[in-house]
Amino acid sequence: MAGGLLLGGALAALLTTALPAQGPSDAFDDPPPDKIIIKVATVNGSGCPAGTTAVAVSEDNTAFTVTYSDYLAQAGGGSDPTAFRKNCQLNLVVHVPQGFTYAIADADYRGFAALQPGASATQRASYYFQGSSQTAFKSHPFSGPLNDNWQATDSTEWAQLVWAPCGVQRNFNINTEIRVNAGTTSANKVSFMTMDSTDGDISTIYHMAWKECPES
Repeated sequence: MAGGLLLGGALAALLTTALPAQGPSDAFDDPPPDKIIIKVATVNGSGCPAGTTAVAVSEDNTAFTVTYSDYLAQAGGGSDPTAFRKNCQLNLVVHVPQGFTYAIADADYRGFAALQPGASATQRASYYFQGSSQTAFKSHPFSGPLNDNWQATDSTEWAQLVWAPCGVQRNFNINTEIRVNAGTTSANKVSFMTMDSTDGDISTIYHMAWKECPES
């Protein structure tokens, strides 16, 4: 997977930089006209074995999608004791058109969960730049009984967005995980959670905000 994906599109960010004030409408109505190049530097984690993760981006540079085909955690029954938690860290190289910077505005996560009565699950994620401190995880709990598709959204207020530094190349990290707890479920029953759709089609969509950098 390393170095194997070159894609036109957009990504996310997490370092503070001095920028002119703009409103949310500026971010989504006027993305950069040139394509951004996203290259997957490394993919690591029990939830994303080699060849099971891909990145695609929207034509208008306002969103990108990460797709997983083998991201599943389970507990109970004859499950492996280590299978209750799965994680994935994507390290992405982002080449941004000159004069622009970006931040994550929203992240939508989707998957399927089959949780027995008394079982529970958690999906969580964090985002940070290489060389910076990892941010706190944003978590979303789920409780059984549940046998359905699930969706969770991480949203950030405009005033709280943290922008990529202008004129500096930083690899961007997305760290996600899912956990399943069998809880009070009967010992012979399995509960599981995936971060993908039943047809392996989509998993996570990140919506981008954009700003122009100050002229040097």
